[in-house]
Amino acid sequence: MSAPMTMNRVIHAAVRRDLDRLDAALGQVADGDRTRARDLERAFANLRRELTHHHEGEDTHIWPMAATVGIDRGLLEAMESEHSAMADALAETAGAMTAFAASGSAADAATARASVVRTRAVVERHLSHEETELEPELSRHFETPAWKAVEKKLSRQPPGVAGRFFAWVTDGMSDEHRAFLRRTVPSPVVTVLARTFGRRYYKDVAPTWRAQVPRA
Repeated sequence: MSAPMTMNRVIHAAVRRDLDRLDAALGQVADGDRTRARDLERAFANLRRELTHHHEGEDTHIWPMAATVGIDRGLLEAMESEHSAMADALAETAGAMTAFAASGSAADAATARASVVRTRAVVERHLSHEETELEPELSRHFETPAWKAVEKKLSRQPPGVAGRFFAWVTDGMSDEHRAFLRRTVPSPVVTVLARTFGRRYYKDVAPTWRAQVPRA
């Protein structure tokens, strides 16, 4: 029996999608194409911002709630440690992407790609750990007042933050995840927020992923 869909899994899928896209793009970029390099740096920065925001929400709201309902403290400490490891990995990749954006060189592209591969491994360890061990424990509390209070706190986002999130998470979203999102958040809300407050994503980031071949 497959695990129930959650917003957490939808976000995880978007993270995996972008890391895969970045890996592929760095393997195709033309030597010396600094415009493409800057585009990819900007796309990675967007991913890093969304993933960091997601983890800050967990650190601030979900882990404390989980501790109060008796979820194993050792598991929660492992989650915190993995968040720290991911932050370090993302920072390393950010440095590699900045160097690549400055030069556009094939050598720096290869260095950045190797960093992305390492970061993806660190991220995947955490995402899989959270999905297989923590989510089943949390799911027992999804209908409780404590969890509903956490959901309310997580949903209180400024329009700019929410709009950018919905623009990002729905970009290339699978049919299964889109159907879940429609059941969770009214479609008009997602559309208005994404198109009004997430428009910079459509202008600055989405076209980067649409470029299938490196520029001459």
